[in-house]
Amino acid sequence: MKINTTFRYPVALTIAGSDSSGGAGIQADLKTFSALGVFGTSAITSITAQNTQGVRGIHAVSPEIVEGQIHAVFEDLTVDAVKIGMLHNWEAARIVACSIDHFCPSKIILDPVMISTSGSKLIEDETIEVIVKELFHRVTLITPNIDEAAFLSGMQIRNEEEMEMAAQKLLVSGCRAVLMKGGHLEGKEMADILFTHDEAPLRLAVPTIQTQNTHGTGCTLSSAIAAYMALGKELPDAVRAAKDYITAALHAGANVETGHGHGPLNHFFDPVPLIKIEV
Repeated sequence: MKINTTFRYPVALTIAGSDSSGGAGIQADLKTFSALGVFGTSAITSITAQNTQGVRGIHAVSPEIVEGQIHAVFEDLTVDAVKIGMLHNWEAARIVACSIDHFCPSKIILDPVMISTSGSKLIEDETIEVIVKELFHRVTLITPNIDEAAFLSGMQIRNEEEMEMAAQKLLVSGCRAVLMKGGHLEGKEMADILFTHDEAPLRLAVPTIQTQNTHGTGCTLSSAIAAYMALGKELPDAVRAAKDYITAALHAGANVETGHGHGPLNHFFDPVPLIKIEV
């Protein structure tokens, strides 16, 4: 007798801002999810007018609509992982914290977006305190770049030893795990280091890639980690796989001119068909 098997797609939700040029934010997250075979959903927190050269304007989405988008996704789909990106104001940060408590997702990646690749400020000052107090202890991992980690830890970061010192400060402040992204440091390698409370640091380094096409690297890395966790990988393996993915995407997009500033990665250098999970 034939037995019908029911399937579903692995689902990741990105809560972040929109990038009109398509290289970062919600657009980069959805491209990454799709490239890795994960069904992407979204809750847009803000709309930006930007391109590869910079951010021209930011308009925050109303708190009611931000909350409505998050609830609409969770109440209908099985969300396997959540990626949180730009939260432009404190209302959005508070709504996300309350939504986490309400729906209890178990895999949450927070990319504390504050400054764009082109140097534009993307977050209001009063929002930072809410993110630190309300979100750090609720998420699985935070993924600050060097500038963000320096701001959050209150110390200068010039090398890997200082990366570890800053990470320890962030762990003490309530984070469960911190992925320190070292791409902004000068040197022959681009090293990211995963710090947790219980395990030895996991250092992932690749030779420095000569390219100006780095727009959306932080968004892409954090969404790739979320995608791999949605597919069932544990945190260290998800971070390793995401590092491999973003390295290949940087190489694939290195010699392509898109715009006149920091161009995007090649998210679709080797796309995976949408995966089906047996229910």
